[in-house]
Amino acid sequence: MTLEELWELFPIELVPHSDVWKEWAADEIGLLSALLPDYSPQISHIGSTAVPGIYAKPIIDILVEVSGDSDWQRMKVLLEKSGYICMSESEMRMSFNKGYTLMGFAEKVFHIHVRAYGDNDEIYFRDYLIAHHEVAKEYESLKLSLLPEYRNNRDGYTRAKSEFVKRVTSLAVKCKR
Repeated sequence: MTLEELWELFPIELVPHSDVWKEWAADEIGLLSALLPDYSPQISHIGSTAVPGIYAKPIIDILVEVSGDSDWQRMKVLLEKSGYICMSESEMRMSFNKGYTLMGFAEKVFHIHVRAYGDNDEIYFRDYLIAHHEVAKEYESLKLSLLPEYRNNRDGYTRAKSEFVKRVTSLAVKCKR
């Protein structure tokens, strides 16, 4: 399947916030914790579904932080055997998806981001949006404005949001220090 065909099958959809996302994240975090106890992971619900009151893609993003000297290949095999699809990997980062089917999205969809401890700017971004509702609404407006152009282009959508995300993350990191 080509990338364009994948984007047609899995378009970007933004929906109002749902309280069930917190439960889905907690359940998946429990599964990941049970699957990866040897790695002593720090697991967090990140992304827009973790920010109350804003539109989001109904995809639960979860950050799994582990020691940099972990056996990353063994962890990859464990996750794949448990139904996660590895989408990308580098020396200290892996990305997995769950809930993508040949017929489109399943009811519950997850993106799992595995990183070394401390590679967690998404937590700063999430916490800043939760603490600053007006900035969260600004982010929501940006995402909604991008949707018509990028509904079937996830890479373009992510790039178009990146300047906002970088600016807010930088501000959030400064506020925490």
